[in-house]
Parts: sequence; structure tokens; C-alpha cells
Amino acid sequence: MSATDRPATDLPATDRPATDRPAPQHTTAERTADAVRAYRPALRDGVLISPALLRGPRTVHLVKHPVSQAAFEIGPRERFVLGLLDGTRDADDVEAAYAQRFRRRLPPEQWTRLLGLLGTRGLLDGSPDPAPPEPPPARTGTLWKGSRRTVADAQATTGRLHRLLRPLLHSWVQLPLLGAVLMMTAVVLADPGAAWDGTVELLSRPLLLVPFAVFLWFSVCAHELAHGVAARHYGGVVTEIGLRWRFPAMMMYCTVGNYLFLTGRRAKLVVAAAGAHVNLLLLLPLGLWWAFLDPSDPVRAPLTGMLFVGIVQALSNLVPLPPLDGYRMLGHALGTANLAPETAAYLKLRRRGRDAVAAYPPRARRIHTAYAVTAVALVLLAVAGSVTAVVLLVMR
Repeated sequence: MSATDRPATDLPATDRPATDRPAPQHTTAERTADAVRAYRPALRDGVLISPALLRGPRTVHLVKHPVSQAAFEIGPRERFVLGLLDGTRDADDVEAAYAQRFRRRLPPEQWTRLLGLLGTRGLLDGSPDPAPPEPPPARTGTLWKGSRRTVADAQATTGRLHRLLRPLLHSWVQLPLLGAVLMMTAVVLADPGAAWDGTVELLSRPLLLVPFAVFLWFSVCAHELAHGVAARHYGGVVTEIGLRWRFPAMMMYCTVGNYLFLTGRRAKLVVAAAGAHVNLLLLLPLGLWWAFLDPSDPVRAPLTGMLFVGIVQALSNLVPLPPLDGYRMLGHALGTANLAPETAAYLKLRRRGRDAVAAYPPRARRIHTAYAVTAVALVLLAVAGSVTAVVLLVMR
């Protein structure tokens, strides 16, 4: 048979019609890559993402699982991508938005790696619920140092307190009260001589000192509960209420689990300041009594001492040194995380020269330097004040 008489089935593969060619076979890796690019992921409900925080030379966001409470850090670019995961966008949509925002392409391997990270941590919609964290032991430590959880459900307890006190939490109630405590504080501290004499008088009268010391202890308890109620007011979760002791002292504590994830800087500042505010509010009845007493009344001097000690105790919590509330407030105001240890790390690197801290942006350098100077000044001031007080008491 001649070449022109060959049946069509004998034609070379390159000469066959396209419909007769076998379909290209995709490898398993290619099919997986195609599925990943077509996938439209969504974050599961309840995932918490913190605002941007300066942590050393880096800007980070904290991400927290709503069930396991496990948390980890991501950068601003990953935070941007997480904000796009609403179940309507695939890889092409995310890459386009990423390129528009950062003027650079999102590498496919980074997209795949991010999905793998979110999936293994159970943060994507449809992921199985991990086991909730084991509750901490009711008591830890020894007779000399430790803690004990005293409330079975801290969230429910603070919730009941919040519902009871909610009418008093409106700004039209709290702002006048804030003005009253500021006026009381200013009047008492305006006469340091009378405040010191009153303190000495109080220390010399045990029948007044002992009940006042009990009052201060309950004031500290109210201080801790105020943090929890304020956190509930802004949507926070109170995880634990208990007692912590360092023999012979024993104090209440209140732990807010998602404190760093509260929405807005104002909410975190209010929660941190709530304890000192309540301490000063509890002094208002004494302040009113003191204001209406005749200056020659013998009760006025020890009452002045009570007000002075109570005000110092409240304001000392606002000093920006760890672990005081003022330290947390400063961190929130500056938008930083772990300010004190990160400052120590910065100073250690700075001793090696400017090149060692080249990775720190100018804002981070200014913050860490300023905080180092401020912390040293506050410590020296506290030491000087304590020594002066002891000397004055001895010489009196």
C-alpha cells in the first residue's frame, strides 16, 4: 500500500487532529498547587488580632486562637493578608490586593506557607476545635510564696459585677468623680508639711492605724476587681481571680486574658487606670469628712495622714515601672510590647556601637533611650524619697 493509501489511524501523532491527542496529565503537585490557588480561605470566628505593637526593632501583631488560647506573632504584611481572608478571595485576589498595597508581588510559596501555618494552628474556618487549655491548678507555690484561685468562674463573677455597676460607668458619672478625686489629691498634696505630720500622727495611733490598714487591704482588692469590671465593659475576658502571697503579705489578683486584644487604645488605658481610680474614689468619703472638719479638731491630723497614705498608694500604681499599672499604660500609649525587657536588650546591643542597633527604626531608638533614662530617674527618685522618709522618722 502506498503512503497516500495509509489509513488515518497510521498518521504520525503530530499530524493527528487535536481531538485525537491524549489530554495532558497533571502531576499530583500541580493539582495540589491549583487547588491551593483556587481555595478561598476564611478565618474562623473569634480569632483575635492585636493592633500593631513595636517589639524591639520589629512591628508585630499578636494572633490568638479563641479556643486553645495559643498566641503567636505575625508581621504587618501577614496581618494585611489575614484581613483579606473572608471566604470570598482566592490566591489571585489576595496577590492583586497585596501588590496594590505594598507595590510588590506576594510569592506563591509565602501564600502556601501562610495557609499551612493557619491551618495547622486551627485558625481557618472549618478547622477542628482543639482541646481547650487545661485549667491552672487551684493553688501553686508554698507557704512563703504562691497563689490560689478563689473564684471558679471569674468571667461570670465580673460579669455580674459589671451588670450591677453599669449605670455608674457612664462618662457623665465618672467624669465628675474623676474631677472630685483630682481636686482632693491636689488639696492634700498642696501642703506636704501637714501631710507628713498627719502621717506621723497616724503611725503613732495604733487604734486608728490598724483599721486603716484593713481599709487599704480591701482597697487593693477593689483595685483588682476594678480592672476586671473595666475589662468586661470593653469586651474583655477575665480568666482568673485569686489571692497571691509573699509572706507575710497577701493580695488579690485579677487576670484579663485578652487584654492586649481590646479594641482601641483608650480601652486598654482605661482598664489599666481603673484600679488607681477606684482607690482614690474610696478615699472620697474621708476627703469630704476632712474638708468639713475644723482645722483645730484633733481628728484632722490623723485623717490628713490617712488621705496622704491612701493617695500615695493609689498614685504609686501609676509609676511607669514594671509590674505597675503605669508601666502598662505607658506601653499602650506608645504602642509597644515588653517595653522594659526590650529596652534592656536595646541598651545591651547599643554598647557594641551604632551598627549593632542599625535594624532599629528611629522611633524605636528614641523610645528605648527615653524609657531607659526615665526608669533610672524614677528608681533614683524612689530610693531618695525612701531614705529621706526614714531619716525624718528617725530624727523626729
